[in-house]
Amino acid sequence: MTDSIRFLMCAPDHYDVDYVINPWMEGNVHKSSRDRAVEQWEKLYHVLKDNAVVDLVPPEKGWPDMVFTANAGLLLGNTFVLSRFYHKERQGEEPYFKAWFESKGFTVHELPEDLPFEGAGDALLDREGRWLWAGYGFRSELDSHPLLATWLNIEVLSLRLVDERFYHLDTCFCPLTGGYLLYYPAAFDSYSNRLIEMRVAPEKRIAIEEADAANFACNAVNIDQVVVMNKVSEGLKTRITQAGFKVIETPMSEFLKAGGACKCLTLRVNEPVQEDRSANVMVESRTIRMAGHLLDAGLISRALDLIIENGGSFQVLNFNLGEQRQSTSSADVKVSAPSHDVMEEIMGLLIDLGAVPPPEDICDAILEDVVQDGVGPDDFYVSTIYPTEVRVSGQWVKARNQRMDGAVAITETAEGPVATCKLLRDLKIGEKVVVDVVGIRTIRKTESREQRNAQEFSFMSGSVSSERRVELVVEQVAWELRQIRDRGGKVVVTAGPVVIHTGGGEHLAHLIREGYVQALLGGNAIAVHDMEQSSMGTSLGVDMKRGVAVRGGHRHHLKMINTTRRYGSIAKVVEAGVITSGVMYECVKHNIPFSLAGSIRDDGPLPDTQMDMVKAQEEYTELLRGADMVLMLSSMLHSIGVGNMTPAGVKMVCVDINPAVVTKLSDRGSIESTGVVTDVGLFLSLLVNQLDKLTSRHHVTQSV
Repeated sequence: MTDSIRFLMCAPDHYDVDYVINPWMEGNVHKSSRDRAVEQWEKLYHVLKDNAVVDLVPPEKGWPDMVFTANAGLLLGNTFVLSRFYHKERQGEEPYFKAWFESKGFTVHELPEDLPFEGAGDALLDREGRWLWAGYGFRSELDSHPLLATWLNIEVLSLRLVDERFYHLDTCFCPLTGGYLLYYPAAFDSYSNRLIEMRVAPEKRIAIEEADAANFACNAVNIDQVVVMNKVSEGLKTRITQAGFKVIETPMSEFLKAGGACKCLTLRVNEPVQEDRSANVMVESRTIRMAGHLLDAGLISRALDLIIENGGSFQVLNFNLGEQRQSTSSADVKVSAPSHDVMEEIMGLLIDLGAVPPPEDICDAILEDVVQDGVGPDDFYVSTIYPTEVRVSGQWVKARNQRMDGAVAITETAEGPVATCKLLRDLKIGEKVVVDVVGIRTIRKTESREQRNAQEFSFMSGSVSSERRVELVVEQVAWELRQIRDRGGKVVVTAGPVVIHTGGGEHLAHLIREGYVQALLGGNAIAVHDMEQSSMGTSLGVDMKRGVAVRGGHRHHLKMINTTRRYGSIAKVVEAGVITSGVMYECVKHNIPFSLAGSIRDDGPLPDTQMDMVKAQEEYTELLRGADMVLMLSSMLHSIGVGNMTPAGVKMVCVDINPAVVTKLSDRGSIESTGVVTDVGLFLSLLVNQLDKLTSRHHVTQSV
């Protein structure tokens, strides 16, 4: 027997499943056998007594989960950190555990009442005493970890739990003697798995499968080379044995009904202590301020969800609710993350929602030099669609050329600093680039519930039929198009060849002819098939009037490409009278600029198709400048590129028969984006009919 190892247990005199506070308890309320539970507990008790010393804390009536002593708190040396239970059903256990440890001479630390931490269930020492693994996500808060590091004078490594079945760290993670680790990787997020892999050598990691995890194989008690566990597969048992351990299985079926097994029923009270240890924790905290219609527009809930979903935690420090319907609200939120990298990711997302530091924390942006053309610093800030301001030399500077997925370059001029969103390839030596996320803010529209409902098309209401939804959105788009045309605004259309295949070409041509389109973006295919239809009556060899394939029609598009290449451009084909109608014809006749971006799959291509992707992006960007609305018509790849180039504030309508495409293209986090799942030919037909009802013919005047 190893006298130096001691455990604390609590007899199951009052044990039962009286409530539901974890998934394992569901369906098991009052279904546990008291006699069988006592039998299983006593068997575990005697197994441990054969290998260590076991102390007992008296059970207390009314607290059935007190039997799970692992959750009493956490010990290291003579220091005991008392648990702060998350659920009220267990909070009554705290004074009994506190009294027991104080009576034994331990120094007891207590966390704030609103800071949950559930002891050795969520904090496990490396068996060599080098560091403390601390879990968070379901029961314990990340903000407890810095206090653990300080009180226990040890390095704390934070691990985020993501599977609610494994709500405590000790249900899926078990450090073993000699630096070995028994764990279930799927219970953790990607950051936590990387951290585990950085600290534990591959040959020391014993990753288990779901079947063993569901039997709480990781909820094991390790005593030197002995591992005591509930039930284990032969394969896992062999792996543990090959690592030099003896496996002792003891059934825990009655305690599994409450979400616990061997480890949950024990608390080690004399953990190894390294004299040269020091407090260290990577947890980082910052405070943000949000203002606006936080509840009506859903901003505060979106912000808090983003923090949790990306591995952080939060505490709302202040919340000032607007007293009137038109009043705005404000909130100060403390954000915590397990590392600087995770914090940067979270802060970048919160900045997109309009979050800023409180006034006392505002500082200039961090700038780093560009030392190689076309290459930014490693930690450059990635721009978004939202208007962005950068604080330089104490003043906020609005970024020019706002777009997604760029860097923000700062140049000094006689008038002061200038901030510009640039693609990485456009960065030049001598410029400075914003890194990190401090000194950056985005400007979001203040949206009330009424404004939001008015701008989000009412066809989204579940009470409207699917057919009527399309009609309603068409009515709204038609009204917007007329308003933009009448005030001399700009509409850009991004279209794919499906527009032609579905019979929508004549309707798009009508929009161009009537002055509703000021620029056309697409690829090689839409121009080829549009001109094929105009000159030969087919699209991809299919007769557009009869809907049947034409003999030899599969060569028609190649003939059209060849003809255009002979003339030298689409404009010259129009001038020669080869085509007399269609989308490209109307663009040429009415001086509507267009850009065709090529791809590796293009036949030909047409002389007008830009096969240099960098130049094609530049052409797209230039034609999008100043747009009031973008219509995305069944061209996913080109539309994604357009979406990245277009700043917030531009109305975007995405039409596609594939719901996944519509969702991807319209979900920009902006109320100006709308998706319509329908046949694009039908949509354009309805749109033209609605415009004819709204307006008379309009003479097109277009400056070249």
